[in-house]
Amino acid sequence: MYTMNNYPAALDVSHIQSILGIGRRQAYELVNSGQFHVVHVGKRIKISREVFFNWLNGEKGEG
Repeated sequence: MYTMNNYPAALDVSHIQSILGIGRRQAYELVNSGQFHVVHVGKRIKISREVFFNWLNGEKGEG
């Protein structure tokens, strides 16, 4: 079982894959779906840990 504090403050797509148990393609589709805020840093995609876990828990808002 995952806990929010096991992950860094800024998640990578690989973290999303691990948390949800999904493949790389599905993880990229999810982070590009607009369901939660993402930040593009060059070619890298970062997601706030708090924003992601709030989304995962069905909470409104972005932290």
